Amino acid sequence: MKSRVVEQIVAGIKTTDGAGVNLRRIIGSPELNLLDPFLLLDEFKSDDKDDYIAGFPSHPHRGFETVTYLMHGAFRHRDSKGNEGHLRSGSVQWMTAGRGIIHSEMPEQEDGQVWGYQLWVNLPQKYKMTEPHYQDIPAEKIPVVEENGRTVKIISGVYDGVEGPAESFIPINYFDVKLEANASFRHPEPMNMNGFIYCYEGEVSVGPEETKVPVGRLAVMGDGDTVELSAGEAGGAFLFLAGERLEEPIARGGPFVMNTKGEVKQAFLDYQNGVLDK
Repeated sequence: MKSRVVEQIVAGIKTTDGAGVNLRRIIGSPELNLLDPFLLLDEFKSDDKDDYIAGFPSHPHRGFETVTYLMHGAFRHRDSKGNEGHLRSGSVQWMTAGRGIIHSEMPEQEDGQVWGYQLWVNLPQKYKMTEPHYQDIPAEKIPVVEENGRTVKIISGVYDGVEGPAESFIPINYFDVKLEANASFRHPEPMNMNGFIYCYEGEVSVGPEETKVPVGRLAVMGDGDTVELSAGEAGGAFLFLAGERLEEPIARGGPFVMNTKGEVKQAFLDYQNGVLDK
């Protein structure tokens, strides 16, 4: 066994998206452009409605999946085909944009905290033009394993023999992990998977070198087949992500992620001509 060590610690940048939602871009930033197959990770967290109330009005996507994990608050999803989804605290929406979708994500509250994460997962070339679909997963459908001072919420993948509800085109582990004081977390990860953790509470130590990852930082994991973390006296909480590397060409153009510039150009033409999601 080879325990993975921290290769890079990333702070991300403050930016705005949608109609003016203030957020922090962690993957997809100058520090970390991508981590195959992960294209983007945003955190939106605020008690001020002016930071989030404008939401994300109708916009297109093609060629990848968006995974929205809402820690606190309420959002409603609508798309150009009449589909609707409702996100509440602790729930997940896993949207496969595939060949194309036009959708909106708008807050359903005007006060209080809104806090969540949006992850973009690249689709393999052979699935880029698959039919779009959604997985709306309420909090009560996400299994939780509690043992030895750790709580592991399993969104996708398998932990300790328990499988998460989300289905993906490539192997992806997505866990929300909380560690009490001096508790630890250990999980095997195949060598062909890229992984990271994002610490959102307290502080955790990673690997045999016990590299400290403070709150609000993402740690990119190096090569290995095992991930080991521990918390100190204050405990800690983090998102754990690992996905199989695609190792395919990536061409990006705003809301479209394809394999060639020509395919991105075609996506823009299809959107302009009103046939993106037909």
